[in-house]
Amino acid sequence: MTHPFGESISMYTRRAAISDGVLIDVSTMAREAGFRVPVALTAAAWEDCVRWDQADSNRQLHQDQAGRLWDVVWMASVAARRNRGSEVNLELYRVPRGGKATAPRKVRLVMSIGPGDEGEPVITVLMPGED
Repeated sequence: MTHPFGESISMYTRRAAISDGVLIDVSTMAREAGFRVPVALTAAAWEDCVRWDQADSNRQLHQDQAGRLWDVVWMASVAARRNRGSEVNLELYRVPRGGKATAPRKVRLVMSIGPGDEGEPVITVLMPGED
């Protein structure tokens, strides 16, 4: 790919990031929440807000990943409808995993819309401070 400032040394595509597990494609459920473009979460956002297994349910509170993912994509769709721009902050409550907590705590995420591998619009949901 030729760039106005010279030739690119390397490019890390969204497709490769999804294949490597750096991004998790959640487009199928996101479409159910009203999104019309591909949506992915960073691995960090997935770990913090979505990941939940039977051990977590046994230790803390019965939940499942699908329900936790729905909470993220639904709140992202609400935030997208309320705000315009290439970057939108969203807040939601989730039970933090890995401890004994059973009460939900507020977490802030960032939803960024930008060009995908072919220049098409795509959305990435990430933790604040992630690139």
